[in-house]
Amino acid sequence: MTRVDDRFALLKKNGQKGFIAYITAGDPTLEFTERLIIEMDKIGVDVLELGVPFSDPLADGPVIQSAMIRALKNKTNIEKICKMVKQVRKSVSIPIILFSYLNPVYQYGIEKFARDLKDAGIDGALLLDLPVEESSEYCSVMEKYGLNTVFLIAPTTTEQRVRTIAQYSTGFIYYVSRTGVTGERSDVNPEIENKVRLIKSYTDKPVAIGFGVSDPQQARLVAKYGDAVVVGSAVVRRIQEFAEANDGHISVAEFVRSLVTPLHQGA
Repeated sequence: MTRVDDRFALLKKNGQKGFIAYITAGDPTLEFTERLIIEMDKIGVDVLELGVPFSDPLADGPVIQSAMIRALKNKTNIEKICKMVKQVRKSVSIPIILFSYLNPVYQYGIEKFARDLKDAGIDGALLLDLPVEESSEYCSVMEKYGLNTVFLIAPTTTEQRVRTIAQYSTGFIYYVSRTGVTGERSDVNPEIENKVRLIKSYTDKPVAIGFGVSDPQQARLVAKYGDAVVVGSAVVRRIQEFAEANDGHISVAEFVRSLVTPLHQGA
């Protein structure tokens, strides 16, 4: 059992919906990221997705792409992220999932990746562009170290692949509620309910819904259909806005609090 498993078990026991935040590690600096993780823990974020900067983030919209460029300028990489998390883990209990494209992980080495995540106190990973059909080696190594392997399901995912992903995904299943790249939206995809119902017909694992959620009202609406809501671009945009402020991490956390509160009060 990881911290992710324990957190979703607690949410279910309390009749609450979870909140998952995405931030890009090293944006604008690793020091800022470390301070923000501490604040995320204080305000009750249920899971933190910590993005690994990558030079070719094809699935991400302009907000997260810009964040990755800023983080890469700081030479942020997996090794530095693990070192930072190991330090901050001394004072926080927030579950953390590393969110990465496949290339940086394979260059790093799967065994070393899993070993270093475990040593740092990171609970698992989501490799955005790793097909589940080609993931057996990765999943085996991650399982060896007791780490979660989160996979994505999209609106276009076939029922057969939904069944396979439900089998291989651990911790939670990430349902991408829209096709296209990441980014804030002004509306909610009406097909979410049907797709989540299909996913849940094959598994009792938690389903987190993301891509496009940008405000408390949307978070509350989307949470009706799944077990947790993921917000990324809206958080990353505020990191950019407050990056130069002395207490910028506090300002970002206050926005995140506005998203967490309605879910923990009961969506």
